[in-house]
Amino acid sequence: MLNDPLAAAMAKILNAEKVGKREVMLKPSSNLLKKVLAILNEHNYLGSFEEVQDGTINVLKVNLLGNINRCGVIKPRFSTKRMEFEKWEKRYLPAKDFGIIVVSTPQGIMAHGHAKQKNTGGKLLVYCY
Repeated sequence: MLNDPLAAAMAKILNAEKVGKREVMLKPSSNLLKKVLAILNEHNYLGSFEEVQDGTINVLKVNLLGNINRCGVIKPRFSTKRMEFEKWEKRYLPAKDFGIIVVSTPQGIMAHGHAKQKNTGGKLLVYCY
């Protein structure tokens, strides 16, 4: 049993990108993982993804675009206020306005840029650039 399925999925995506694969199968599937993948797809880091039945479990089949240099989960899941995003950008992203941090907010899961616009804080989940 996996302790952190989101961390395992991000590691699998990064490893497949480094090797040059065009698609990767992620299991187990979860709603959190689907929302994170949708945000990465929206920002053109990943291609489309679909849920496929593999025996008794659901597997996510993700198409890779080759646009990811580095991605991973943020552990521990730090809480952040709306004015502290710049501190986390400096820590996890290589340059200003380069890459995204996925945040779980009271309004839902979103990229840190949208959280800044909505003027809300939350818990940091994933970084990607």
